[in-house]
Amino acid sequence: MKIIDSPKNDTIKNIIKLKQTKYQKKERLYLLEGRHEITEAIKAQAPIQQLLVTQTTLDANPTFLGDFETILISDAVSKHLADTKTDQGVFAVLPILTPTLPTTIKGAWLWLDDLQDPGNVGTLVRTADAAGFTGVIFGSNTVSAYHPKTLRGMQGSQFHIALYKADLMATLLTFKAQNIPIYGTALGDNTVSFRDVGPVTDFALVIGNEGNGMAPDLLKATIQNLYIPITGAAESLNAAVAAGILMFQLHQ
Repeated sequence: MKIIDSPKNDTIKNIIKLKQTKYQKKERLYLLEGRHEITEAIKAQAPIQQLLVTQTTLDANPTFLGDFETILISDAVSKHLADTKTDQGVFAVLPILTPTLPTTIKGAWLWLDDLQDPGNVGTLVRTADAAGFTGVIFGSNTVSAYHPKTLRGMQGSQFHIALYKADLMATLLTFKAQNIPIYGTALGDNTVSFRDVGPVTDFALVIGNEGNGMAPDLLKATIQNLYIPITGAAESLNAAVAAGILMFQLHQ
């Protein structure tokens, strides 16, 4: 087993770059960290290319060893690689997969239109996973699924639910051609309370930008636009909270 003690090691220098979007795009790889996240990757038989782990963490989690390159790292290297203040001593390098949409669309789908908060996006994916959704489609301008904060928010759900990157207007044509209803989220005229809709078997739910909502062209193309009545004094709900309510209402 290879051992790396220094954060200045060339291998470590290259791996830490995989936190950045430009290097992720170039190498088609990303860096995952955390015991739970790595456990989920191993359970799902994800194509791990390298596992980096401290001796302490490996002793406590011998199941981390598998049919992939394992590098034993020092605590100093672990702290250098970590994106959190308290590192957990285990990291994995994985490929960025680019699946294509199935020919026949079935099930519940979450569309993310220009969302910019990686924590929100990670929570949305995790909630879609919990609600039994088939897939999540990241619109062209939505933050990356492989941003460190998105990965933390997903908590390994990317290994349970398919993630896609696509132009949502083009995807809309694909769904409409198969008579899949598309629900939007908005306030104002021509909207209905979420309580008046659902459950639905095959559908898409679009969540718009945290500040500006859905793109106007998408908003016009939905079958219905839903809102959540607020009875308290709060002006609005967090995008991930609102989406969670709608997902569990529509997909029962």
